[in-house]
Amino acid sequence: MQRQGTPPLFRRGPPAEVRLVVLVVLALVLIIMDSQWRMLEPARRTIAVALYPFQRAVMAPRDLVQQVNEWVNAANRIRSENEALQRQRIELAQVASHAAQLAAENAQLRRLLGVTDTVDQSAVVVEVMYEPANAFTQRLVFNKGSKAGLAPGMPVIDEGGVVGQIVRVTPMTAEAALVTDEQVSIPVQLLRNGLRLIAFGGNSPGKMEVRYLAANADIKEGDTIVTSGVGGLFPAGLPVAKVTSVERDTASGFARAVCEPLAHPERYRHFLVLQVDVARAESNRQEVDSGGSD
Repeated sequence: MQRQGTPPLFRRGPPAEVRLVVLVVLALVLIIMDSQWRMLEPARRTIAVALYPFQRAVMAPRDLVQQVNEWVNAANRIRSENEALQRQRIELAQVASHAAQLAAENAQLRRLLGVTDTVDQSAVVVEVMYEPANAFTQRLVFNKGSKAGLAPGMPVIDEGGVVGQIVRVTPMTAEAALVTDEQVSIPVQLLRNGLRLIAFGGNSPGKMEVRYLAANADIKEGDTIVTSGVGGLFPAGLPVAKVTSVERDTASGFARAVCEPLAHPERYRHFLVLQVDVARAESNRQEVDSGGSD
């Protein structure tokens, strides 16, 4: 008959205290030996290599979250940098445009100052405030008026020639009619032969006309007309326009010349107003008119 073994529950062995002491002593011995001779280093490396896949598997979710956060942060940073670069590009473009505008205005002002050297007349530099919206008149409103010494009748010029004439002033502003306005008439003469004429604002936009010419008058396309100085308002020799066409009517015995102004008020903001003696010019004109009537 086979003998039955003792159940594990009732199996006897060394007491727990003895086992604890043995394990503590063994641990101390291993610690001392490892600290002195590094005897457990191969085992430690082997265990570390074996545990590495499990460590990576456990850390994979954290690494994935970090990677996603880095991508999101990088995309936001790139978007912010692109917006900053676009904003900087726009600002630099505005600065460059403003600098170019200032350079152009400074160049024009220098040219205007050069004009004052050639004209024996005091002048006031004015700036265009706005252009009245009127299809029937061609006017400019300047930022200076009677307080700056401006008065109706004074001529307005730029480096190209005569721009127009002051027609209305207030203490702070002045309104000028361009040479192409129908209300403006300027005593002129042909630069080529000295023929004296009167130039008027034309019926065509941007044009001037010389009317009431004799059909055989010595005027032709390409002639330059300048101020004659007659009347005293416009100093003699200022460029006014160039003849673009001449219409001769042999039946009526008259001719008409169409001219293009040499000044370009639509291109600039600054002009010169010549401070001529308007009262004296008006007095001279009245004397001439009274002498002619006598």
